[in-house]
Amino acid sequence: MATSAAVKDNDDTAHSFAKGQLKAIIERIEKLEEEKKAISDDIKDVYGEAKGNGFDVKALRTIIRMRKQDADERQEQETILETYMQALGML
Repeated sequence: MATSAAVKDNDDTAHSFAKGQLKAIIERIEKLEEEKKAISDDIKDVYGEAKGNGFDVKALRTIIRMRKQDADERQEQETILETYMQALGML
């Protein structure tokens, strides 16, 4: 049978481990957030460069979004858009 001192030591060890683990997770998330901010700033700079070279940033963002999509999904969305535009007399 475990003594109350041994149980307390186990609880303290578990608590200390959980505390250390939580701190490590928080620090990893903070580091990743900093990296994400740096990457976001880099992307913003590239869009600014593109705009300075005469490219339309809105069109670039659309192309980036489209390239992320599955080809079939993109084709389906383009077909729906074209159908709606025809219905509205835009084509």
